[in-house]
Amino acid sequence: MSRRGDQLVINNRRARHNYSLGDTYECGIVLEGAEVKSLREGHGNLQDAYAAIDQDGEAWLHGMHISPYAFSRGDLDPVRVRKLLLHRREIDQLARATAEKGVTLVPTRVYFKDGRAKVEIAVARGKRSYDKRHALAERDAKREAERALKGLRD
Repeated sequence: MSRRGDQLVINNRRARHNYSLGDTYECGIVLEGAEVKSLREGHGNLQDAYAAIDQDGEAWLHGMHISPYAFSRGDLDPVRVRKLLLHRREIDQLARATAEKGVTLVPTRVYFKDGRAKVEIAVARGKRSYDKRHALAERDAKREAERALKGLRD
C-alpha cells in the first residue's frame, strides 16, 4: 500500500483575516467514502465553517461544504455536521477555551496525512475592523519595501 505524504486540500485564508488565531489542534474527521474522493479532488469549502463542543463532550464541524462526488450513487447533504476525532484531554482544553466570551473554534485547513483526512482547528478570537485594516496596511508596506529592495539589487 503506497503512503501519500501530507497533501493540502483546503486552506481557509479568510480565517486568518477575520480572526486572530491561537493554539491549533490536528484532528481527524468522520467522512463517507464519496466525500473523501471529493476532498481529494479539492471540492471542499471552509468559508462559513466552525467547530463546536456539545454537551456530550464530542467535537463537531458545522458548515463545511463538500461538493458531491460526480460518480457516487448515494446522496449526502454537502453541509452536514461532521464529527471531529480528538483525544478527551484535547476536547476538554477546547471546551475550556471556548467557554470564554468572544472565542470560537475555526478550521484553518484540511489535508491528508498518511492517507487520512485531517482538519486543523484553531482557537480564534474575532478581529475588529480596524485590526483588519491595520494588518492589511502592514502587509502592503512590507510588500512595497520588498519591491524597493529588489529594485536596488537589480
